[in-house]
Amino acid sequence: MLRIAVQAKGRLYEETMALLTESGIKLSTTKRTLLVQSSNFPIEVLFLRDDDIPQTVATGVADLGIVGENEFVEKEEDAEIVKRLGFSKCRLSLAIPKDIEYDNLSWFNNKKIATSYPAILSNFLKKNNVNAEIHVITGSVEVSPGIGLADAIFDIVSSGSTLVSNRLKEVEVVMKSEALLIGCKNMSDEKKEVLKELLFRMDAVKAAEDKKYVLMNAPKDKLDEIIAVLPGMKSPTVMPLAQEGWCSVHTVLDESRFWEIIGKLKALGAEGILVLPIEKMIV
Repeated sequence: MLRIAVQAKGRLYEETMALLTESGIKLSTTKRTLLVQSSNFPIEVLFLRDDDIPQTVATGVADLGIVGENEFVEKEEDAEIVKRLGFSKCRLSLAIPKDIEYDNLSWFNNKKIATSYPAILSNFLKKNNVNAEIHVITGSVEVSPGIGLADAIFDIVSSGSTLVSNRLKEVEVVMKSEALLIGCKNMSDEKKEVLKELLFRMDAVKAAEDKKYVLMNAPKDKLDEIIAVLPGMKSPTVMPLAQEGWCSVHTVLDESRFWEIIGKLKALGAEGILVLPIEKMIV
């Protein structure tokens, strides 16, 4: 039985549970307990505070953990990164009152910086030869300059709206963060086999993200030109149609380039273009 520690609430919890569900892992969510076992996969989920997850995995209490990179780096625990998951993206940044003029990092010399991430901030300041006082806060860091508790803050930034509402501006990005799947370094061979299957499922889910399955009717005399504009995984599937001179073309497109490519296909005579979402993709 593989044990995975996840955040008990918040956005990371929601995205983690969505990933596990899409990976075909059934968990009972009707009654929240500390430890929940899957009914169809050899895995159990341990719900914890996010800052407890790195130590829980490093000590072997849990075999795996899904945690923000910011927490993993801050805690400096002896666990390994198994996979970058690509969601819950944010950054750790230095911010100051928006009306203050800022030139470079030397501004922070002899200033007081409020943060919940003293280890990351301390390493950054030492690396850049900045002499500042670190004031550790576990609550709402962003209010510190406004009440005179600090000159600046070092905190998580996602959209930046929290900074704006507190009359702050982001001046230095120290690190970027995303959700990580971390693992204990002393996992048994049996658990590694379960992990291998879990990663296979997660990879299939992640590979399908932002992808569309596209089917279209295409004139055969334009087939080479149509195939040339399709950046699919491999060669597209081409099948003859009952109507003479026409064929059906199937491929996978990245959503980011979808409208650009569809426009080119229409210009080349493609018709009856059908676009379908992809739930899983085995590559």
